[in-house]
Amino acid sequence: MPDPSNSRSTLARRTLLQMAVRIGVVIALTTLVSYLHILRTMRDESLEHLARHVEERGQREQAIFVLVEEAHALLKQAFEERLQAGSQEEPTSRFDSMFEPRPDGTIRTRPQGFDGTRVPGVWVAPGVNADTAFQRRLLAAYDVIAQYGPVYRTRHANTYIALTEGVNVLYWPEVPNWTLEVSPGYPLLSFEYSVISRPQENPLRRMAWTRSYKDDVSGKWLISAVTPVDQDGKHIATLGNDVIVDDLLSRTLIDHLPGAHNLIFRDDGQLVAHPDIKLDSSTGGYNILAAQQPEGSRPGLPTAEQQAHLRSIFEAVKRRQPGQTVVGLPEYGEYIAVARLRGPGWNFVTVLPESVVTSKAIEAARYVLVFGLVSLLVELLIMSWVLRDQISRPLQTFTRATAQVTAGDFGVSLETSREDELGQLARSFEQMAREVRQREEALRQANEGLEQRVEDRTRELKDVHQQLMRTARQAGMAEIATNVLHNVGNVLNSVYTAAQLARERMNGMKLEQVGRVAHLLQEHQGELTTFVAQDPRGRHLLPFLDKLGQNLLDERGHMLELLGDIGRYTEHIGDIVKVQQNHARMPRLQETVSLPELVEDALRINAAGLSRHQVKVERQWASLPSVLTDKHKVLMILVNLFSNAKYAMDGVPPEERLLAVKLELAAAADRIRIEVRDTGMGIAPEQLTRIFQYGFTTRQEGHGFGLHSSALAAQEMGGSLTVRSEGAGHGATFVLELPLNPAGLAHAS
Repeated sequence: MPDPSNSRSTLARRTLLQMAVRIGVVIALTTLVSYLHILRTMRDESLEHLARHVEERGQREQAIFVLVEEAHALLKQAFEERLQAGSQEEPTSRFDSMFEPRPDGTIRTRPQGFDGTRVPGVWVAPGVNADTAFQRRLLAAYDVIAQYGPVYRTRHANTYIALTEGVNVLYWPEVPNWTLEVSPGYPLLSFEYSVISRPQENPLRRMAWTRSYKDDVSGKWLISAVTPVDQDGKHIATLGNDVIVDDLLSRTLIDHLPGAHNLIFRDDGQLVAHPDIKLDSSTGGYNILAAQQPEGSRPGLPTAEQQAHLRSIFEAVKRRQPGQTVVGLPEYGEYIAVARLRGPGWNFVTVLPESVVTSKAIEAARYVLVFGLVSLLVELLIMSWVLRDQISRPLQTFTRATAQVTAGDFGVSLETSREDELGQLARSFEQMAREVRQREEALRQANEGLEQRVEDRTRELKDVHQQLMRTARQAGMAEIATNVLHNVGNVLNSVYTAAQLARERMNGMKLEQVGRVAHLLQEHQGELTTFVAQDPRGRHLLPFLDKLGQNLLDERGHMLELLGDIGRYTEHIGDIVKVQQNHARMPRLQETVSLPELVEDALRINAAGLSRHQVKVERQWASLPSVLTDKHKVLMILVNLFSNAKYAMDGVPPEERLLAVKLELAAAADRIRIEVRDTGMGIAPEQLTRIFQYGFTTRQEGHGFGLHSSALAAQEMGGSLTVRSEGAGHGATFVLELPLNPAGLAHAS
């Protein structure tokens, strides 16, 4: 007969081998799926980040060109206005005082007192006819450059206006004596910035940009922006700026995404910036569209591989769809992102190798694979030991003991000598069997007196319930009494105010005037007709009596109104006390309540204050069943909310003070909503989380107890009190939600 232990060992090895193969396949598939998922996720994230990065760079880098466009629009408008304003002036005397002809045939700024760091200089080519019209144009150009050149000094290298006769009005503080020292044969009209502003080269008469070039004087990379100016359909001048682009080119080469590089080229193929190709004035630049040239044909020329690569990038940029930022370059395993720089029309391109994306995915997949294999090996070793020596045999013993207890035999015997968890489990199992047997015996004994104990406990609970009812009744009466005193005090304030106004009206009545009139009449009682008809004072007596009588009638009307207010306020005090007495008579904590009537009672309690504060009340009642709730707590909450809303609208114009009360079913069908909205001062966001805290208040005379106690009362009834506000000055909305327990349903249950 074979040894059972050997059989179990063989079975364990076979089971572990099968598990290892299956788990290994799962790990391999998981690694592959993880790699594909990580690769797709990282590629999407990288391309999205690449597109966002290039778009942000484009917006940032084109800022200097946008500023130039705005400056040119202003310069052109100022130049045209100056030409129009000076069309009738006599320019000769001013022209002669500022400029002088030179022996070389040029006309230049007079050197006496000239400071080129503060004012522009003028150079006129030889042979120019300096007639009156020419002098007006030159002086207009000079005035505009003198006004705006220093303003744009921090943005541009220089500012100039070139007239088509061969004139340059230039403000260049870094080279202040350019117009004094330039040679008479300077070919101003043959340079690119002059050519691209001619009608045949620029038929749309828009701003144009030159190619970038390295300035021999300053040693900086510049790009010129020019705007043609026409008068009566004739090209008369060119506005221009030289913009320094050293920082832009440096950022293009240095500031890039990890593993990527940037380059800039124009639509005509002219390369502007490249990290591996040196471009300067000596090499003459490089055009991507030019025929491929052999390496070494001239200094600075890119290699044949670089030329082909640049051409592929250029073609990919040109064939991309409108609005498309990222384009794939599969033949080079790259992605390129393009941003169009407004102004010169440069293409800012970022080239990201695909290997940068895939390397991260491969690294993550390798980590998943290694971690899975190590975990598999450790798991198999642990499972082998546990299955063979620690788990199988003890579990079989416990299985037999469980079957014995199930059969009703609690006298089980297990191996309790082990000190590990299984030994503890064996001892606990035996202890459990003993305790189960004891509890069964105790349960039989306890059942005999259970009914008597239940009856005694029920009687005790009824007594406690009655005591709780009395305590809650007293607490509710205290809350209602506080509200009565508060609202009666409000109405008494109105009574006092009306009485004070009546007293002030009485003191202000001009009754002494009646005595004066009577005294005059007594003095002239024998000659009243003559006194009234001829005496100056007598002629005013009858109109005065008429006005005095009208005044007394008006004052009597005001006094009657104030006394009427006092009567209404006194009646309202009685109404408040009557309403509170009606609620106080009800002895039950939970009772059937009509919420619309309860809300009306709360409004009547606050009616005096709302009327005095000129608050309009808007009601929106939905058709609702009666509810079973604590009406005293609900009344306390509503009175508090209406009072707070009234004070919150003190700073609002009277015509905008509105208190809206809305009753409706909540989204959850078993709850009801009471919404109280005001147009008052609102609640700041930082105060929304503290509004229900004890002691927190926004009113100087407040005590911070009303909303706190109201929120607690709502929770005690199984409901909630919440608030929302769009901020200070936008009002606030308090929402009281209560459980909806129709009276019939509650009684049926």
